[in-house]
Amino acid sequence: MAAALLGRALAALPSARHILRCSTTYSVEKWFSKQISSDNPPKRPLTAYFRFLKDQQPIFRQQNPDVSILEISKKIAYAWKELPVSEKQTYEAAAKVERQAYKEELAKYKAQLSPAQMIALKEERRQKRAKRKAMRKKRELTVLGKPKRPRTGFNIFMSEHFQEAKGISVQAKMKNLFEEWQDLSSSQKQTYLQLAEDDKVRYENEMKSWEEQMVDVGREDLIRYKNRRLKKSRVATEKKTVKKVVSKKRVTIKKIQRTKDSSSPDVIAKLKTKNSEE
Repeated sequence: MAAALLGRALAALPSARHILRCSTTYSVEKWFSKQISSDNPPKRPLTAYFRFLKDQQPIFRQQNPDVSILEISKKIAYAWKELPVSEKQTYEAAAKVERQAYKEELAKYKAQLSPAQMIALKEERRQKRAKRKAMRKKRELTVLGKPKRPRTGFNIFMSEHFQEAKGISVQAKMKNLFEEWQDLSSSQKQTYLQLAEDDKVRYENEMKSWEEQMVDVGREDLIRYKNRRLKKSRVATEKKTVKKVVSKKRVTIKKIQRTKDSSSPDVIAKLKTKNSEE
């Protein structure tokens, strides 16, 4: 039933003059005919937008062979934004049907798992979420212009000699370069170690400036932990200093007030009366 609904939804996709159409069709039967086993969990279905992206990407590439994948993705994203609501709803309806089918397949898949397999599945998903989170954070830091970490002496040596290094694969080249690095004398290594020290200075200076910018834009969460503690310590010290100053001002004000009160005409008259009586 779900397969038939999805097939009709996809077949009903209307054409639009400003949107390029891909000639490939989605195989509903292939998706629903997957064999369920503990080693083959059902794959999460595409969202409405990614379904549209998959539909349009081959044609956009064909029409723009010299444009980068990033630019093509931007063009498709803009086309999706400008897509009429009626066409978007068709993509969303197809995605909804497939999402429901996915939930049913996932329930069947989980029902046949042993407790140990369920624990393994949860751990695998936790690791995937952590990996996605780390990737998102890395992309965010790149966009925010975080300085690159300093290179080690070996990193600098490897970058200089990688092209002429022995070996076909990257791993083989790195292995041979590491052996060459190990064979270098202390004086030969010193040049690269000094460059690494200079790079550390560069990194610290750039990080200091970058972290100040992050504070200005309200992203203190991106500041290194040690600097966060120093900042909190400075703030606490500043608060104590302000508190002391305020306290001193209050004492001074009270003294001035007492002086004014003692020099008022009523107080002076009372003192004169008291002295005359004595």
